[in-house]
Amino acid sequence: MSSNHVATKAKRLRFAPLAIATGVLGAVLLSVSMSGTLSGFVASITNSTNTAASGALTMQEQNAGAAVTCSSTDGGTVSTNTATCATINKFGGSTTMIPGQTVSTPITIKNTGTVAASTFTLTPGASCTQSNNGALNGSATDLCSKMTVILTNTTAGTTVYSGTLANLAAGGAIALPAAAAGATTGFTFAVTLPSTAGNTYQGLAASLPLTWTFTS
Repeated sequence: MSSNHVATKAKRLRFAPLAIATGVLGAVLLSVSMSGTLSGFVASITNSTNTAASGALTMQEQNAGAAVTCSSTDGGTVSTNTATCATINKFGGSTTMIPGQTVSTPITIKNTGTVAASTFTLTPGASCTQSNNGALNGSATDLCSKMTVILTNTTAGTTVYSGTLANLAAGGAIALPAAAAGATTGFTFAVTLPSTAGNTYQGLAASLPLTWTFTS
């Protein structure tokens, strides 16, 4: 056997382990890159509850003794949230008043919602209306300017309005103390037919719509 053949064989023997080692190392690196087993530390936080919701602003009116209750949702649902209440007459509803007589009517307004009312107003209709009461009617045409009303906030102990029904209508919206959620405010309407009203004021009626409003 020639010396060249022996040298070639020796080189092959030395190269074979190196090639095997290189192949094994490559396989290990490929395995690590695919499996990710050599990744670093990891920390995380998941916020599992992220919600926001709207509150509700609703109103309830009751007369003395809570015999009658009207709610702002009576007109449908909270989506409309406005209702007409014809069963609580703030002027007492008497049809037999005489000169000098006063009829008082207490009521309460409650914030039945879950949010506070930042503003609270009482808005009278655009005008007071006079009509006939029964078959015997006097000739006066200014009952609204004759009949007076005193509106008292009984919770705060303050007078909200004092004057004729005509001036109440002309005065526009009246600002009232803001109402917190769940808060109840009491009011009293004291309507008087003045003692100076003569026979010409017999058999007459005065009417004025009133609207309570909460805004948040």
